[in-house]
Amino acid sequence: MGSCSRVERAVGAVLGSAIGDALGAPFEFGPEGAFSARFPAPGHGGEMCGGGGWDPGEATDDTQMAVLVAESLLECGGLQLPDMFRRFRQWATSEPKDIGLQTEAVLTSGEPWDLAAALHFQTSQRGAGNGSLMRAAPSAVYFAHEGRDATMDAARRIAALTHGDRAAWEGTAVFHELTRIALTGDDPLDAVEKTLRSIHPDHRERYAVVLSPDWHPDLATEFNGAVWPCLGSALWALRTTSSYENALRAAIDLGGDTDTVAAVTGGLAGAVYGSAAIPERWVQALHVPLPGFGGRVLGAVELGGLARGLEQGRD
Repeated sequence: MGSCSRVERAVGAVLGSAIGDALGAPFEFGPEGAFSARFPAPGHGGEMCGGGGWDPGEATDDTQMAVLVAESLLECGGLQLPDMFRRFRQWATSEPKDIGLQTEAVLTSGEPWDLAAALHFQTSQRGAGNGSLMRAAPSAVYFAHEGRDATMDAARRIAALTHGDRAAWEGTAVFHELTRIALTGDDPLDAVEKTLRSIHPDHRERYAVVLSPDWHPDLATEFNGAVWPCLGSALWALRTTSSYENALRAAIDLGGDTDTVAAVTGGLAGAVYGSAAIPERWVQALHVPLPGFGGRVLGAVELGGLARGLEQGRD
């Protein structure tokens, strides 16, 4: 675990999240244990099976939005929220195969970038989905060099583009910080307690429950499409396994919102274990269509290039 370079960990985070997304997508809303029932032993191949409307290795909205985050940061040379929102909106109005209901409502409302999510939350009182968490691996890599407070602040601001509930901001901020720790080669699980102290006080207790070592996803009080159990499930998968592949298997076997739980798990596990730990057979199958952007489809090579740019862009 300690032998990877920082660049390998950065590529691991971005690519690892995308792989988790594509691997988990066919099992979304399925029962617990479906992945292991179909693929009983690790390492045998065929796991990028497709299904549920997805081609084998096809990434979903989780990774599509992550790419938009990455490209906005790189092309603008920093965080330009209006630009990022514009890209999100261009994508959302181009009939992506999948898009979260809350994210879609905000991005297609016609409201300006700095009001759309807040106005939606005022009327719906629903804004704690995992849709800002699922796309956070690239921004976590980009802002890691700036330290804990700055990376958590950037996470909140990006999350607030689509999610009006502070719970979503705080969960995304925790992901940013734990990824920052992993990129240094330290164990993010050891940093949970310290990170909790940087969460907004109104949300600290709820996150303390789901991030604690004795929490299990079966104890979740909401579906794992919500931000708290999604993040908690990802940490549980990381804590209870000792390889990238097994962390992903554990995450997908939880059932429910499998693509996003696996994307979040894959981002953290990729940062912990490095890009070389991601099975090559999964990497080869990966492809990320980008609706609204001229029919572009990115593969693992392009994602790796984005990750390197994000890592090097803050030196």
